[in-house]
Amino acid sequence: MNSMNSPPRNAPPERIRFKLDGRSVKLDSRIHAARGDLADLSLAGVLFSAHYARAIELTCVAAGAPLLSAPSITATAVSELLRGESFHALDVTTDWAWGFCGHDGYVGYVRRDALDIHEETNHRVFAGTAPLFSAPDIKSPVRDYWPGGALFRGEAQDGFIACAEGFVHARHAVSVDALETDWVAVALRYLGQPYVWGGRGHRGIDCSGLAQVALGQCGISAPRDTDLQRDAIGSPLPSDEAAKRGDFIFFPGHVGIMTDAENLLHANAHWMAVVIEPLADVVSRLAIDHAQPVISRRRIGA
Repeated sequence: MNSMNSPPRNAPPERIRFKLDGRSVKLDSRIHAARGDLADLSLAGVLFSAHYARAIELTCVAAGAPLLSAPSITATAVSELLRGESFHALDVTTDWAWGFCGHDGYVGYVRRDALDIHEETNHRVFAGTAPLFSAPDIKSPVRDYWPGGALFRGEAQDGFIACAEGFVHARHAVSVDALETDWVAVALRYLGQPYVWGGRGHRGIDCSGLAQVALGQCGISAPRDTDLQRDAIGSPLPSDEAAKRGDFIFFPGHVGIMTDAENLLHANAHWMAVVIEPLADVVSRLAIDHAQPVISRRRIGA
């Protein structure tokens, strides 16, 4: 017998309602998962949407998977997932998943076949690139190449780390807890890699991708794009302070890392590669189109 406060038997489930206080605000679509028909549940109460969804955490199982601006192989790559990184999917179809990256919240579309159920990882690729061998033998066929920063689960075996896909040499991987301390040294491992817009190290990398992955392997989180990094990385450097190794130099739409007081390490479209060159040369080249080539200098720590 129902009490007066109990819902009648077979009553429909209580609907979850959200109250929006004030106007719906315009958020940065790069880092807030909201589109015309759907939004992340965490935005309920902040942004009006016809539907909200709770994200499902998946893992990138491809060596690298581009994060695209639209569900099309011809769409612009806005970032890249590396093997083992998480992706929080809000909408999944046969071919595509839409959601945001676990490491930085960046929003986009990923091919569905690059994702699988969430995996707890315990190793990280230490080298700039690690061959994935078919057996614990350096003479065995190479199945794939995993980029620096790729994450995977494996166990030590005969000088290798055995995982579901194959074998990574023990000299190419470290525990996920073994963080770097020198982001310049990490970034130098990408020297010579091709410049690829949206890349984060799988067959190519861009300027902000280089800054992000170098810091990430040191346990320092950084946003994806240069304008976001400019306000998030370290602290502003006083105008009378000389640059030193590890400082970040920001230009209009570009970022690089100082290797010493005079030279800049950066992935750039001028050379179409990751190079080291004098900061003065970069400033001179950009001064042709920009009255203020250097717009910010940032330093982490003292």
